[in-house]
Amino acid sequence: MEKEPITVNGLNKLKEELIYLKEKKRPEIVAAISEARSHGDLKENAEYHAAKEQQSHNEGRIEEINDIIARANVIDVTKFSNDGKIIFGSTVNLENLDTEENLEYKIVGKDEADLKQKLIYYKSPIGKGLIGKNKSDLVEINTPAGLKNFKINDVKYI
Repeated sequence: MEKEPITVNGLNKLKEELIYLKEKKRPEIVAAISEARSHGDLKENAEYHAAKEQQSHNEGRIEEINDIIARANVIDVTKFSNDGKIIFGSTVNLENLDTEENLEYKIVGKDEADLKQKLIYYKSPIGKGLIGKNKSDLVEINTPAGLKNFKINDVKYI
């Protein structure tokens, strides 16, 4: 079983989701299955089949989260001394030198990456291009959208 790095916050969110799925969602689905069963013939009971599908999806997600937690290598970036170097878990403030746009990303593991939330996978093109760099560095990163130039304005370990 290969360990996957995850931030403390990422692990906490997964644990919260697991509790929700087990303690709230699972009983709701069981109740829906029971209600649908009471309507009789299961072969043509759309409510029953929908509830069973929900149950399958829910149990699959529970299994997936348990697997992620079992493989988790939790990295608490706040325990490191901040020397301005970009590492897994650090929050990076950048300026896109091509557009003059300021961006802020947190470098995270694959199971918590979400570009809309500004959480980028450390093995993504931008993640790989930033890891190991330092505050004030100018970097050129080959992204799927082409070559991008950035200036690293700040690195936070939060």
